Amino acid sequence: MTALYNRDILSLAVAAADFPLIPSARHRATARAPLCGSRIVIDLDADSAGRVTAVGLHVEACALGQAAATLLARHAPGQRIGELQAARDAIAAWLVGTGAASDWPGFDLLAAARDYPARHGAILLPFDAAIAALAGREAAA
Repeated sequence: MTALYNRDILSLAVAAADFPLIPSARHRATARAPLCGSRIVIDLDADSAGRVTAVGLHVEACALGQAAATLLARHAPGQRIGELQAARDAIAAWLVGTGAASDWPGFDLLAAARDYPARHGAILLPFDAAIAALAGREAAA
């Protein structure tokens, strides 16, 4: 597990605290990954064109889930729901080895997690929650 939880992952995990929940956010969803029990609350604001303008997080997950949440929060601004869905689908395919490496910034740092399918749900959870929030529904687990 040492390679899985390296300094870069732990640094990203800690950085999730840089994105506190937004009490006045227009969009909120809570999601849980049933396999590992990870949980996330995500707040999003979006402009009139549906582009994310702000992200807030409360993450109760392993370091990989927290790291993925940080990567989502850092790079979601400017994205629309369709772009988030496409990124989530590409990451899911990459994790199971049926797709090319994700072009979402920073996901190369999570490459070691591909060998740990039990962690994939925690990694995808921030995207699932963001998509659900923008769609105005709770995330499917």
